[in-house]
Amino acid sequence: MTVWMFPGQGTQAVGMGKGLFLRYPLLIEEADDVLGYSCKALCLDDPDGKLHRTRYAQPAIYVCNALHLAERRENGEAPRWCAGHSLGEYSALYAAGAFGFADGLRLVQRRGELFEDCGGGTGMAAVVGLTQARIRAVLRDQGIDGLHFANLNTPLQSVIAGPLDALDAARVPLEAAGCALFRRLAVSGAFHSPHVASTKQAFAQALDRVAFEPLAVPVVSNVTARPVEAGRLADYLCEQIDHPVRWAETLRYLQRQGATRFEEVGYGNVLSGLYRALQRESVEACERING
Repeated sequence: MTVWMFPGQGTQAVGMGKGLFLRYPLLIEEADDVLGYSCKALCLDDPDGKLHRTRYAQPAIYVCNALHLAERRENGEAPRWCAGHSLGEYSALYAAGAFGFADGLRLVQRRGELFEDCGGGTGMAAVVGLTQARIRAVLRDQGIDGLHFANLNTPLQSVIAGPLDALDAARVPLEAAGCALFRRLAVSGAFHSPHVASTKQAFAQALDRVAFEPLAVPVVSNVTARPVEAGRLADYLCEQIDHPVRWAETLRYLQRQGATRFEEVGYGNVLSGLYRALQRESVEACERING
């Protein structure tokens, strides 16, 4: 059973989508009409250096994911399930038929604008090599407040979010506790945490303008790590803003449903790497228990 996984912010890079823009001109024309600028120029050349900015990166990734999706559909491929990491959830929902390409892009464009404008001295950092319980204990013992889990990618790979000074203060004690990698992410705010909750009302207004359709393929929600329930899609997307992405739970749920193939649909291989890491960590945990 095949799962299509759609990547989110952080996967953008100049040159993404190369070779696909000319193959699907109608899709790109529709994208440019919504965005008001050339998505092809942004993705392939980034002449103004905007691709790192959230308000441009998020629509660019959504469009690039859609190009890869169009290629797979042209080849006659189809998934049994869909899932997307953070922003990638919009691509998963588009693939499943929840909304048309343009409606999804408008939501993503608005989301990117709101996320970029709400930063206010906050950010995110990846923490690799420590369990979430250990990270909590270190932050508590050091008296570091205001940090929240934003992405729960694998048992040993997390992203924390909050004030920049708190992130800076957390680095040394986490590294002393055994953190193998602490890396600040190139994002404009503390996404998927209470620090961006102020954007939910404005985004809810954008969601109200979209007529959601029944899903042709089930999609697993970032918020619940369970399939999206009919009639609650707008609620999920609004809650996703300030709730952590439960990615490890999502993959495990899909495995329990019988999924055996996890294919990344988009630029890069970040999600494929997380899937391999989850598998590796599970094996290592079993070996420790049985050893």
